[in-house]
Amino acid sequence: MASRSTTTDAVLALDQGTTSTRAIVFDRDGMPVATSQEEFPQHVRGGDAGAGGPDLSIVEHDPEDLWRTTLACARGALARAGRDAARVAAIGITNQRETTILWDRATGRPVAPAIVWQSRVSAGICRRMREAGLEDEVRRRTGLLLDPYFSATKIVHLLETMPGLRRRCEAGEILFGTVDTFLVWRLTGGKVHATDPTNASRTLLYDIDRLEWSDDLCRLFDVPRAILPEVRPSSGDFGTTDPALLGGRVQIAGCAGDQQAAAFAQGCVHAGAAKNTYGTGAFLLFSTGDRRVQPAEGLLATVGCGATPGSITWALEGSVFIAGAIVGWLRDGLGIIDRASDVEALARSVPDTGGVVVVPALTGLGTPHWDPSARGLIIGLTRATTRAHIARAAVEAVALSVADVVRAIEEGAGMRLDTLRVDGGASANDLLLQSQADVLDRPVERPVVLETTALGAALLAGLATGFYQSIEAVPAATRVDRVFRPQLDQRSRQRMLATWEDAVGRSRNWAVPRR
Repeated sequence: MASRSTTTDAVLALDQGTTSTRAIVFDRDGMPVATSQEEFPQHVRGGDAGAGGPDLSIVEHDPEDLWRTTLACARGALARAGRDAARVAAIGITNQRETTILWDRATGRPVAPAIVWQSRVSAGICRRMREAGLEDEVRRRTGLLLDPYFSATKIVHLLETMPGLRRRCEAGEILFGTVDTFLVWRLTGGKVHATDPTNASRTLLYDIDRLEWSDDLCRLFDVPRAILPEVRPSSGDFGTTDPALLGGRVQIAGCAGDQQAAAFAQGCVHAGAAKNTYGTGAFLLFSTGDRRVQPAEGLLATVGCGATPGSITWALEGSVFIAGAIVGWLRDGLGIIDRASDVEALARSVPDTGGVVVVPALTGLGTPHWDPSARGLIIGLTRATTRAHIARAAVEAVALSVADVVRAIEEGAGMRLDTLRVDGGASANDLLLQSQADVLDRPVERPVVLETTALGAALLAGLATGFYQSIEAVPAATRVDRVFRPQLDQRSRQRMLATWEDAVGRSRNWAVPRR
């Protein structure tokens, strides 16, 4: 891809997340110049999986909210940075993965709410397919599990519940995309229907050995092939923006799922490097370099971004569904804090949890349990328990959930992680990172730029256009802000882990049919 004019001095990253959208303007050193961020509504409700079935957590977004906040944040960040479209070398997009959107090809309007990655609405479909003996085939081709987390069963749910939708999909009237694809479509004025391998690999419809959509998987899930987007390199050409949107045409040159974008920014392109992102959930990617490793039970294999434009890498992944979201629940659900930023001070106001354990299985459990029927639990309450103890237990629960993932990754990869690199909004919480170092018994490194998800998108776009020459040439991509070292003694650590394991066991298989 040809380099933009030397008058360009910035890259715009669009980071469309689960609870908020942000846009960040980065300079040539990879440092943020200006940021604009906006939360949007979450639509959460219960739902029945069928007669006698478990109550499900259904999570949806209005796709128009995702578009509205993306455009508003892009404009806001550029205005705060004092840049116009002519000074932007490229746009990079990163997004909440697996979230599923279907829209009308002619009008661009969504035909249903976006089904969010957290939603358990397709749990019954997954169970039906497992009982039919299909999981081994799916896992072999995709590296994933038959879980409602991923996109294909969400598509199946819409096809089975919306009259006439299948006919329209087969006729080519309806398009599917994860959030990146929907944003690219809108940004280009409907000219580009495309995604990248990192997002495609999270749909259950993409063969990660062949690196292409699988007709066999489409037949297995009975999903019309006509709705799927073109797959383009993560660092490459995704078209140009409609000039009416940002005041001029800007090249879209980077696209990656949020976790792969963060791993790219953290330099996890070579075997043995790992990062954990604390966002709405927590996601640990362990790079296996240019070798695909068959994932052990409880782990996923996924496609990552390679060191050079157009290349890929492989990773093992572990997923925690609720991390930073537990803080939002303390604020919005329980009302024990006014702002998310209050949680650290409240948790620090007590020396320990007072015996309280929180298991944040609000939408089931991910790695290593993969139990959609697990439900959240607060145990160990006494008359002496205060909201501060619950807040501290919630913070520690995030660290303990990640420790479960690290243990599974180490066992699956057959090697130890010496240091855990971290990022994401919740990594600003010093108590969380100290707790993480304590339960892992190893150092935790926090980078200077916490929003590495957005930085990864900016790097992918900048590399494709020649704005950045290499990751190594971008100082912000390698700078460490602080290292947290273990302070907990071995006996206390083992007791804490054993108590946590007991509590998790009590939360499992809760939302199952009961006679």
